[in-house]
Amino acid sequence: MRRVMISVLSGALLTGSLSLAADGKEGKIQQRKENQQKRIAQGVKSGSLTPHETARLENQESKLNKEVRTDRKENGGNLTNKEKAQVNHQQNKLSKEIYNQKHDGQTQ
Repeated sequence: MRRVMISVLSGALLTGSLSLAADGKEGKIQQRKENQQKRIAQGVKSGSLTPHETARLENQESKLNKEVRTDRKENGGNLTNKEKAQVNHQQNKLSKEIYNQKHDGQTQ
C-alpha cells in the first residue's frame, strides 16, 4: 500500500510541476504545491497519515490544481491578482489541514 501511495504522490507531483508556470507569485504557488506534496509523501512514509487521510488531502490538492488550471485557461494562461490571493488562501487552509492530520495521533 505504501509503494502505491508513494507512486501516486510522485506522479501527481511530477505531472503538476509540468503544468504550472514559475514566475513571481505564480512561482510561489507552484513551490508551495510541491512543498505540500512532499509533506504529504513524508506523512505517508512515516505512517503519520492514514490511507483515508492521504486520499482526502490528495483530493483537496487535486481540486485546487484543477481550479488553478481552469482559471488560467480563462485568463490566457495567467491568474489575476484576486485569483492568486484566493489560491494562496486555499493553500494556507490545506497546509493547516496537512499539519493537523499528520499530528492527530492516528497512524497506519
